[in-house]
Amino acid sequence: MRKRALLALLLAVVFLFTACSANKNNPNEKQPTKEESCTIGMSFDSFVIERWIRDRDVFVSTANSLGAEVNVQSANGDVQAQISQIKYFIKSKVSAIVIVTIDSDALTPVIEEAVGAGIPVVCYDRIVRNAGCSLYISFDNEAVGKAMGKGICEKIGKGANIVKVMGPKSDYNVEQVMNGFDKACQDYDLKVLAGCNCDEWKPEAAYEFINTNIDKVKEAQAIMCGNDALAGEVIHALAERGLSKKIYTVGQDADVEACQRIVEGTQLMTVYKPVEKLAVLAAECTVKLAKGEPLDNTSKFNDGKHEIPYIAIQPVAVYKNNIDDIIINSGFHRHEEVYMNVDNKQK
Repeated sequence: MRKRALLALLLAVVFLFTACSANKNNPNEKQPTKEESCTIGMSFDSFVIERWIRDRDVFVSTANSLGAEVNVQSANGDVQAQISQIKYFIKSKVSAIVIVTIDSDALTPVIEEAVGAGIPVVCYDRIVRNAGCSLYISFDNEAVGKAMGKGICEKIGKGANIVKVMGPKSDYNVEQVMNGFDKACQDYDLKVLAGCNCDEWKPEAAYEFINTNIDKVKEAQAIMCGNDALAGEVIHALAERGLSKKIYTVGQDADVEACQRIVEGTQLMTVYKPVEKLAVLAAECTVKLAKGEPLDNTSKFNDGKHEIPYIAIQPVAVYKNNIDDIIINSGFHRHEEVYMNVDNKQK
């Protein structure tokens, strides 16, 4: 009997010590319930484009600082994989979903399913059309196209020949950028000698297109490229024929290699899009939506069927004469990275 009493007393002491030790670390800590936790499902097209890695890291860091957990997935350019990822997020009952869509139309049904389940959906940089998402946050894509068109037109003048190497038709941003580009060039009477859309933004498709159409390309004074990754392969193909400094090439995203080409003289300009600003703001808005809080300072965007909240960030044209101010002084890329292939005499 005494042994049982002694054993019970020892167990009580151990329990009390354990409880006190747990409370000692943070006596006021309240463990969040499932309903109080904030989880964000984030699905990227892929990480083929350099900037997406930066977007991901800044978004996740910001969301974490606001108390949210982010489950990041990459579809690797596979639409069905992205649909499966979104279905998984819906089944997991995440607090919000963020999509960098592969196809602006193919994802509509599954996004409608998420919206119907009461999950806020944020279209990050690319719109999913007709889906009624909670927010579309991007850069002003028409302004991107206008900046590229202005860069080319002011350099080559009226009546010149150009080539267009664009992104995939499935990305609605491409249409928006091209609308802006054409508006900027409407008074210059440019002749488009050839053009293509590169599926899945694959840079190798741009390289193949230039090689296949080199006779027409040689007659052009400039090449409009959908982004800097495509521009890189276009310039690669031109360089093999000694044309990289004879035909002006433009792109967007301000990739470090594009900035290097600008100071080297093989790329005319790029369009800088402050992705840190976009990613921070998107994370803040997503957490607000996940918590049921209203968004401030949004405009409206027609996704084809619905008027949805829209935030557009303005891009900046980058040339050799302002690359230090825009790119280096902002900390987007380091001086030694941009000028690594340029000797002191050329700087």
